[in-house]
Amino acid sequence: MINIILEPSLFLGIVFGFVMILFYCLRFFQRDVSTEWDIFLTTLGIVYSAILIIHGWRLDPILLFSQVLLIFITFCFCWTLVRQRETIQNFRVIQKECEQEIFELEKQKK
Repeated sequence: MINIILEPSLFLGIVFGFVMILFYCLRFFQRDVSTEWDIFLTTLGIVYSAILIIHGWRLDPILLFSQVLLIFITFCFCWTLVRQRETIQNFRVIQKECEQEIFELEKQKK
């Protein structure tokens, strides 16, 4: 039975699905930060949000609270993951610049 009513689980599912779509759009706007695992995580997130939207009316308050905590942890994980990827990308750029400078210095010495 599909019963979609206006409850916190509906809002939670819509927000989570929207964030997962934004996480997937990272693939198009910042290619250097995106990886292949993003497609897998996004697919799982969208399926999870669809389950929350369709079957969220069955959740009692304690289960809804556990879902809120789970989604909060997932958001923090995604945010940390993206920040770490940006840091790694910046480190790679700095490393290439340093290698280029070292190469030029060695070339000047010869």
